[in-house]
Amino acid sequence: MVISLPGATAQELFVATEPASNIPKNSIRLRLSNEGVAETDLKSRTSFGVMYGLSKEVMLSANAYMSNFYQQKQQINGYSFYAKYRFLNIDNVQKHFRGALFAQYSTVKFPIIQDEINLAGENNGLQGGLVFTQLIHKLALSGSILYTKSLDKFAPGHEVMHGNVQNSIAYTISSGYLLFPKEYKDYKQVNTNVYMEFLGDSHTRSGKNFFDVAPAVQFIFNSKLRLDLSKRFQLWGDMQRRFKNLYQVRVEYYLFNVI
Repeated sequence: MVISLPGATAQELFVATEPASNIPKNSIRLRLSNEGVAETDLKSRTSFGVMYGLSKEVMLSANAYMSNFYQQKQQINGYSFYAKYRFLNIDNVQKHFRGALFAQYSTVKFPIIQDEINLAGENNGLQGGLVFTQLIHKLALSGSILYTKSLDKFAPGHEVMHGNVQNSIAYTISSGYLLFPKEYKDYKQVNTNVYMEFLGDSHTRSGKNFFDVAPAVQFIFNSKLRLDLSKRFQLWGDMQRRFKNLYQVRVEYYLFNVI
């Protein structure tokens, strides 16, 4: 949730969502993530992402996705490109408030076979939104609203069943708390953060929706290496989805002042 970084006072590091804060200018974040449903058929998706701090206000990232959802072995299925512009920055002692605009484009080769529009390795589409993040000492709160437009073609026989899934409006509410260390002494201390995040989505035409909760724990080593462990559960919903309950394991490494 909070980590001291060179060139930054604090960083909100949510697991299921992106905050309004950016990584420091001229820094790179490398991300390797795996998610799936271990208790069923061991189907999973692996992604590799690179994020770059272009300036204090602008951050760019690119991701590649591979999965065995539709074949026997892991294969690269698509890519996504993401940009975020931080337009609001209010700093105070041990707290700050951020606001940002973001956009994403995804290109994935799978056709539409379910209601949910998922640009993280499932569907082609465009997405744009607004996010605000508040840091108060060891507590971070964040909320976002986003609009998604699918650019996918329907799989044969799915035009009638999923004909109202091209557009959706989603929202997220996230909270995180720094458990350890109780008192900062140096960058080598291990950070332990806990999270509770809520994610909702609704189709603009059909009205179908879902609402998920995603608890997580996070460990940060030497202020550079990050490990996330989370599980996402559907609380309610009537959308047809590929997976309703997902585990996620993610490792990230930060390179500061690379240019």
